[in-house]
Amino acid sequence: MLTTIQIKSKRIKIDLSKPLDISMPLRALKSNVNAWYIDEPKITAVELDGWVASVKQGAAINFNNIQFNPHAHGTHTECVGHITEKTYSINKCLKRFMFTAQVITVAAEVAGEDKIISKTQIQYLLKRKNPEALVIRTMPNTKDKKSKQYSHTNWPYLTEEAAVFIREKGIKHLLIDLPSVDKEKDDGQLLAHKAFWNVNGEIRKDATITEFIYVPNKVEDGSYILNLQIAPFDNDATPSKPVLYKIE
Repeated sequence: MLTTIQIKSKRIKIDLSKPLDISMPLRALKSNVNAWYIDEPKITAVELDGWVASVKQGAAINFNNIQFNPHAHGTHTECVGHITEKTYSINKCLKRFMFTAQVITVAAEVAGEDKIISKTQIQYLLKRKNPEALVIRTMPNTKDKKSKQYSHTNWPYLTEEAAVFIREKGIKHLLIDLPSVDKEKDDGQLLAHKAFWNVNGEIRKDATITEFIYVPNKVEDGSYILNLQIAPFDNDATPSKPVLYKIE
């Protein structure tokens, strides 16, 4: 189903029948991807006065409560309200949902006991591209990412210099397949978050960070259209479903 869309001044043709989903589902299992030292998500049937809202248990409907943390339990999109005293809601900050995007694949560099994604790497892989969204796939890219327990693993992270470069390129939407763009244990410095959102200058309230994506190996590096779908939570972050479309 080919269709032509217009993003700013560009008219772009995509096939809506061929979406490339780069989100991870939220499952009520210990094998659900996880970070930040908390338990797995929980999905449980409502119980009222002995009635259990489960068709398997005789009810007419399934009617579940869901307990989870968007930052810890799967693909999520966050706004600057994640790190500011002032309240900002992702549901109000994100007002457009279709963007030009560039997918790049990065092997993190060793830096002492850490692994980092540097400005030099991002600059080399982007070349002269100026997308609205940047999708970062890290290597190795195995399916284990969908169930990895990241707490206490010191995952790779973006350097502050890399985040500044991404901001100065005019990229508004940063997507990565890690729990955070920052170092797991950094004493609350959050250097990449702060640099990307420019919290010490004119805050970029319309910019977003999406973490815990999974980009299958069949998705080649290159230019795409991104449909950034979010749940309408009035919160700093929300579960999300980023979908890529190849440009025809």
